[in-house]
Amino acid sequence: MTVEDLHADAVRVLSGWHATSAEADVARKQCLELLADGPVAMTRAHRAGHITASALIVDGDGRVLLCLHGRLGLWMQLGGHCETSDATLAAAALREATEESGIAGLVLDETPIDIDIHPVRCGAADGEPTTPSVHYDVRFLLRCPAGTRERISEESAELAWFTPDDLPSPLASGTVQQIAPALARLS
Repeated sequence: MTVEDLHADAVRVLSGWHATSAEADVARKQCLELLADGPVAMTRAHRAGHITASALIVDGDGRVLLCLHGRLGLWMQLGGHCETSDATLAAAALREATEESGIAGLVLDETPIDIDIHPVRCGAADGEPTTPSVHYDVRFLLRCPAGTRERISEESAELAWFTPDDLPSPLASGTVQQIAPALARLS
């Protein structure tokens, strides 16, 4: 795959997505405006902001798997930057969540559940100093197979399961807003 293919997929997905809230629809439109800059908007090289992909992993009991981000010290869903090897935006979310959770066999729902736009500091490439940017984070639902166990990656200080009414602190902004659309999708 190429970054052009990934860009085309992101445009297709976000153009056709019926947002789960008014806020998510505003974010969807902002993502499409960013994507008008071309395939570079899928990469860290686009310092004004870039598309990222993350996933909320949910088990059969409706619990959500969150990670305590090692650098940020905040609990959040799993995810991150797209790579040119990702065939689709949803595949990027699945790859990131699988790498960060250590869980094989996650079941991907390819329709987004939410979008969150937030300022970050990230390197243009691995090993480069961090600089201000913006993540246009498209979020997906992943169902966790029964009987699997998570494994902490080097990016996380901790991984844990939580019920939606007993979430940890400190929680990254934008984390709560994706839980209701994810759980609604399970019904």
